[in-house]
Amino acid sequence: MWMSTGTQTPHAERHADTGDVRPGPPARSSAWSLPEVRWALAATVLFAIGGLSQLAGAPVWLYWSLYLACYVTGGWEPGWTGLKALRDKTLDVDLLMVAAALGAAAIGQVFDGALLIVIFATSGALEAVATKRTEDSVRGLLDLAPETATRITDRGTEETVATAALDVDDVLLVRPGERVGGDGVVVHGTSDVDQATITGESLPVDKKPGDEVFAGTVNGTGSLRVRVIRPAADTVIARIVAMVAQASASKAGMQLFIEKIEQRYSLAMVVATVALFVIPLLWGADLQSALLRAMTFMIVASPCALVLSTMPPLLSAIATAGRHGVLVKSAVVLEKLSTITHVAFDKTGTLTAGTPRLVQIRRLPGAAITDTELLALAAAAENPSEHPLARAIVAAAHDAGLTLHPAEDFSSTPGHSIRARIDGTLVEVGKPALLDEDHGPARGIVGELEQTGHTAVVVRTDSTVVGVLGLIDQARHAAADTVAALTTLTGARPLLLTGDNPQAAAALAAPLGITEIRAGLLPEDKVSAVRELEADGAKVMLVGDGVNDAPAMAAATVGVAMGRAGSDLALDTADAVITRDDLSTIPAVVALARRARRLVIANLVIAATFITVLVAWDLFGHLPLPLGVAGHEGSTIIVGLNGLRLLRDAAWPKQSQI
Repeated sequence: MWMSTGTQTPHAERHADTGDVRPGPPARSSAWSLPEVRWALAATVLFAIGGLSQLAGAPVWLYWSLYLACYVTGGWEPGWTGLKALRDKTLDVDLLMVAAALGAAAIGQVFDGALLIVIFATSGALEAVATKRTEDSVRGLLDLAPETATRITDRGTEETVATAALDVDDVLLVRPGERVGGDGVVVHGTSDVDQATITGESLPVDKKPGDEVFAGTVNGTGSLRVRVIRPAADTVIARIVAMVAQASASKAGMQLFIEKIEQRYSLAMVVATVALFVIPLLWGADLQSALLRAMTFMIVASPCALVLSTMPPLLSAIATAGRHGVLVKSAVVLEKLSTITHVAFDKTGTLTAGTPRLVQIRRLPGAAITDTELLALAAAAENPSEHPLARAIVAAAHDAGLTLHPAEDFSSTPGHSIRARIDGTLVEVGKPALLDEDHGPARGIVGELEQTGHTAVVVRTDSTVVGVLGLIDQARHAAADTVAALTTLTGARPLLLTGDNPQAAAALAAPLGITEIRAGLLPEDKVSAVRELEADGAKVMLVGDGVNDAPAMAAATVGVAMGRAGSDLALDTADAVITRDDLSTIPAVVALARRARRLVIANLVIAATFITVLVAWDLFGHLPLPLGVAGHEGSTIIVGLNGLRLLRDAAWPKQSQI
């Protein structure tokens, strides 16, 4: 358009002066580098081979050896961690599960114990992977800001310094295509700056003296001098990192209540098992019968059925969601999805596609040119430019089947316009500033377009205004239906949180049925908006796609990222990812999560009933071991099969079912 930007790859960027390629963020380490993942995989493989050997009638010593190897690979780490916790007078539930598994093996139920080991080893591995990915992405975010910057000395010379060493009031020279080294104010020069990583705006923003710029944003074709106003530790990028870490840590505190329940259950089970073993011995019972009774209690009181009450429905729902384009990162996330009461959307790249499109060609009355000729001339002049608006105009011309003539004498004025000769005609395309004071009709068209959220682009031929083009970042397909479905599910209309201007936000929100709009927000403002809602008791789901959305995602009850256009940080911070960028899957996965929650409650009732009856029988009567195992296994099978119902494609809610 009126500037030309270089194309950058995600993992490398070209220095504007030298052309050297500087590596970007380091590659993310593989999940296989985590010991939890390797041990969990080994335990699962050994368990599977042991099960197949047992079914095939292999010798007892063979499948017992495989099961016991599963115990070692999957249980040594939680067992060791539990033993260390005992030194701090804390009873870890993982240690209890290892003890229950060993108790099962002691009375011949080695399969049950191995199954319990695999469940807990897999859960620990998934948690480790999620933690590692988030840590990697937060570290990668710091690479958005360049390592060095060009500082202007008091003598007017240039020197290269580390951005971490910049002081307030230092003056930086930012050349075309470079990243801004620090938060500051423009003191000289004009340009367009791509600051989508900070504000989420879909188009580069004009910058002139007095305007603020942010570290990590990309300069256009103009050269800028910027006076630093914040130290490196206080830049917007640095604050985003801090907010993501703080909000993620606060989520871990939500597990404290569950941990307290686990502690009490663990202590009660250990005390009861020891009592059932010691008290009969004191009353003269023989060692074998006392041990058998205690181990029977440990088996029937073991929370296998309770664990399977929750995991099969949640994991089945996660698998079904994955087949339909939604990656839910954990069972905890799915459970939180079922409690959502409010939904907040980002605008650019979330409710919209994130790229402008030419939607209106407004030829001035009396202009001796057709709409087709107007588009062909504008597109031919814009063809050498890489500005997003220029690309949109050229794409519209190609879609219309137009042939673009070569542009001669192309030049651009950053932040203003471009000009070129097309078949001898001087064509200028740029901002409404191209209009003179006496262009009343053209100004009326520009005002009308801007009031409806369009970006107005003026076209002149041989110094005469001939038309105005209207471009807009259009709403995604099904955005309105998604808003309506979420309103029905939650009982509250979604709200719009965007860094874009109020006019563009209002133009998008009104047709979608969104009435609450908060525009012009920086990342910390979005976090404040989410926390304000949650302070009133709301459970907020934040749907976004960019780095600027990551802190609010971390602060929200559930963060959801658009997968195709989402930044690495947004994808890793998010609790769920819409892999196909289909907005209609958002209300569907919320409805699925609520159904899974109902199944979990039903399973917990079934499992608790079985455990209560079997434990009472063992305490107050004489529960035969085979009957205890049958009751324990029977309850486990029932709740497992009940949860697996959500694996069916029919479990995915249709639009009419929401």
